[in-house]
Amino acid sequence: MMTETLKDKSKMKPQEHHKEAAQHHEEAAKHHKEASKMYEAGDHKTAAHHAHSATGHASSAEEHQNEASRKHASLFGDKK
Repeated sequence: MMTETLKDKSKMKPQEHHKEAAQHHEEAAKHHKEASKMYEAGDHKTAAHHAHSATGHASSAEEHQNEASRKHASLFGDKK
């Protein structure tokens, strides 16, 4: 499993969060595909590992998506 380097998310721009979210979605997809292959091969332990990794990447992607939206609203939202 890939270990994400911890970044100071407070200094990231919205576009950086979108890039990070996309990368995590891609990693999650790879792990889901591998989990599927492992289940088909009968290797349930390895399949479970990949499924767990996919869930972690999906969670990280969602965090970046939410932060991108929050920062976008803060920077470009309706200023009354």
